[in-house]
Amino acid sequence: MAEHRDGTAPTSLTKSVSEDLAARLAPVDAELARRYPGEPASRQPVHTVYVPADAFSARTVRSWGEQALALLDEHAPDAASFASVLALPPQLAEPVHDRVRAKLEREPVEDLRIDFEDGYGRRPDAEEDAAAARAARLVCAACEDGSVPPYVGIRMKCMEADVRERGIRTLDIFLTGLMDAGELPAGLVLTLPKVSHPEQVAAMAELCAEFESARRLPAGRLGFEIQIETTQSILGPDGRATVALMIDAAGGRATSLHYGTFDYSAACGVSAAHQAMDHPVADHAKAVMQTAAAGTGVRLSDGSTNIVPTGPGEQVHDAWRLHHRLVQRSLARAYYQGWDMHPGHLPTRYAAVYGFYREGMERAAARLAAYTGSAGADAAVMDEPATARALGNYLLRGLDCGALSPGEVAAHSGLTRADLGRLAGRTEEARDESAP
Repeated sequence: MAEHRDGTAPTSLTKSVSEDLAARLAPVDAELARRYPGEPASRQPVHTVYVPADAFSARTVRSWGEQALALLDEHAPDAASFASVLALPPQLAEPVHDRVRAKLEREPVEDLRIDFEDGYGRRPDAEEDAAAARAARLVCAACEDGSVPPYVGIRMKCMEADVRERGIRTLDIFLTGLMDAGELPAGLVLTLPKVSHPEQVAAMAELCAEFESARRLPAGRLGFEIQIETTQSILGPDGRATVALMIDAAGGRATSLHYGTFDYSAACGVSAAHQAMDHPVADHAKAVMQTAAAGTGVRLSDGSTNIVPTGPGEQVHDAWRLHHRLVQRSLARAYYQGWDMHPGHLPTRYAAVYGFYREGMERAAARLAAYTGSAGADAAVMDEPATARALGNYLLRGLDCGALSPGEVAAHSGLTRADLGRLAGRTEEARDESAP
């Protein structure tokens, strides 16, 4: 038994035991810290808008906002009618409607992807070369005049043999065009589609490193999204969860995992009429993605619906109700981002997102106030640190997208954004200038 000292509890183990264990576990500690850095401090967009490269123009973002507003004015011109279509609670009708309109006027698109893959197809090399160079020029011009969305980039063709060289060349032309004009946009995002093997991800990581070296960029400046569109990206031939291996193969460059609704559903043999974000095969794939990405700093994005709000009023309302329900469902399952394929999806994207955060804001703030011991806090729920992190991230996401204001969050919680960042484990949390 260790020597008993006055004022201290007796122990039986010597200090060397804990020292030996610390030395033994030091490599494990380092490995866990490398693989699981936690939630990134940056803002996550609530959606990604995909536009074919040949359809992209200097007015794309503004045009999407204008079309969305026109649809809203025609089919739900006021808060009451919009709330009626979507069955919003009465207390949310005005706040959600007003914020949706303001968002469509100010920042209709949070994340824009110029598509050189399925939405663009195969073209003569000279045509795609020109389109890639043009995309770079338009993005640079948007950066200069302030019209660029918070996040923007391209989806290249995949790493499969028949399109690999074309995809690499398009990426090179686009990035070279950006660099020749000055520098890469702060919110640059690259998307690697149809990944079916971890080595394809490793190849993309190597490609990024080679470009950084060629243009003397800081190591790690280029990251990319991995699109989960093949069954092989979820389950490998050896029975292992391939998506976890892909995150590792990216060498720290993977920023998010994007679920591809229609490619993945088709790969599983789901008939066209039943390919949807809420199909059981989709839920299984996204659950595997979610588990593999947890704690790694790699974020998740849900897929899309191909039912677009066009045509007669009731047809528009039906499409809105479907999209609104699917986005709500994704949010409840912690998929905080998704694809939008049509300007008419924007009103219901933001309605679902704003309703999600506004409906739960007061309760989440009260729980954090109780957890931190703020004056007058109601301790009806005894939360643990992990839940406090989730509550902090919930309010931060609401602030980022414009659903909540710093003043109302502070009024209900007694906490600043910096306080929320610390609670959420965002060690480098600072106000993102791109956020509303």
